[in-house]
Amino acid sequence: MDVTTDPRLRGDVDEILPGVIADRRHLHEHPELGMQEEQTQAFVVERLRALGIEDIRTRIATTGATALIRGTAPGPDKTVLVRADMDALPIHEENDVAYRSKTSGVMHACGHDGHTAMLLGVGRLLMERRDRFSGAVKLLFQPAEEGPGGAQPMIESGVLDDPHVDAVFGMHLAQETPLGQIVVRAGPTMAASDRFVIRIQGKGGHGARPQRCVDPIAIGAQIVVALQTLVAREVAPTEPAVVTVGAFLAGEAFNVIPDTAELRGTVRTFNADVRQMLAKRIDELVTGIAAAMRATVTVDYHFGYPPAVNHPELTEVVRAVAAEVVGLDRVIDDGPRMAAEDFAYFLEARPGCFFFIGSKNEERGLVWGHHHPRFDFDEEALGIGINAMTSTVLRYLAT
Repeated sequence: MDVTTDPRLRGDVDEILPGVIADRRHLHEHPELGMQEEQTQAFVVERLRALGIEDIRTRIATTGATALIRGTAPGPDKTVLVRADMDALPIHEENDVAYRSKTSGVMHACGHDGHTAMLLGVGRLLMERRDRFSGAVKLLFQPAEEGPGGAQPMIESGVLDDPHVDAVFGMHLAQETPLGQIVVRAGPTMAASDRFVIRIQGKGGHGARPQRCVDPIAIGAQIVVALQTLVAREVAPTEPAVVTVGAFLAGEAFNVIPDTAELRGTVRTFNADVRQMLAKRIDELVTGIAAAMRATVTVDYHFGYPPAVNHPELTEVVRAVAAEVVGLDRVIDDGPRMAAEDFAYFLEARPGCFFFIGSKNEERGLVWGHHHPRFDFDEEALGIGINAMTSTVLRYLAT
């Protein structure tokens, strides 16, 4: 029998879903920031041990954990890694729900509580199906996806070895996508994420005597506008790219020209050449504008997460499974997303696929996007995600 058409799987998902929702709500009530997920790790380990999993490793990259489930069926000895991120965000929750965050100023506003709960559910179903697959499944619970990034330190700690991992899979709840849809695409799926800080040194003075000053605010305004021409005029229209200034810090009084100003922004790209070009041109453009306006400037440019690029063949595995879980007409490819994900490091190291589970429900008012203080999702999406990921793992190990 084809593993993804096993009627027992859907029934088993429905059976465990109330417990998965309870786990998600517990995690939502007790959020922890990146590299501080001590309680979350302890909760995960407790659940894994209750499932009877013996090969559990903790304290990886500070608060990460892995658990290995070995199949008992004869066949190829492949290992697949499935990842969930655990960290929350420094946001004060505004939802009026029974499971509201109990930690002031910290909130699961991106769905990582759901990702962790789903992976625990996947682990339970796979433990019950060890006689249906050969090889092994490594469950990976990662800290600090929101920053500073836990994927790379976990890789450096050896999570892709012992045993050697052949393929990697990850999923993310998608609040911009309606419940019942699964988003999956081959190739570039999420952007590289870089950031910059531009510090302008001018000469302050009285706001009524600008001729005696070098105004860093005026210079900063010129820079903000000029930066937009890099994408509009120096990047090919066929190449997605974003340059955004998200913070402009300068001055404290209405009638005083300050000495300094600071701009902070982000750059999103998919193409490696475009990524390097924008880093170079931002420095050149900013330096030139500042010099022309009699100021000095420093540019601190930081290369962040790389683009997440899905492997074509493994993407087709996910697409076929998704069609069986939600129906072919509900499996969509809505193009590359300019948001970033440090699962990209796993995809650089091993072939794999990162896909999205629709979680938006307008009828229930669950429409607020990721990183918003009123973010929440339809928990029925957890069952869809568990079904899709469990089926994907079983399908991959069976081929």
